[in-house]
Amino acid sequence: MTQKLTRLIKRREQLLAQSDIQRRLLAQNMLPWRAPLALADQGMAALGYFRRHPILWAGAALLLALWRPQRAGVWLSRGWLAWRLGRGLLR
Repeated sequence: MTQKLTRLIKRREQLLAQSDIQRRLLAQNMLPWRAPLALADQGMAALGYFRRHPILWAGAALLLALWRPQRAGVWLSRGWLAWRLGRGLLR
């Protein structure tokens, strides 16, 4: 029993050392991705904010319609298309 326990303890130590090395290598390999992933995370947070506050979309559409009525239809259709594409991507 003691010999088996000793082998298990040594194996555990080896596995812990190996996982530590793998964790460090993964952290090192992920460094170039840190900034792009942070930017993507901020974009997702902004989308979530706008999703929780739909009145902002309505206010922006109203301002656009008041600011340039002749182009409001074009921008509203683009916004509608972007919204539908975004919803499709989030599903």
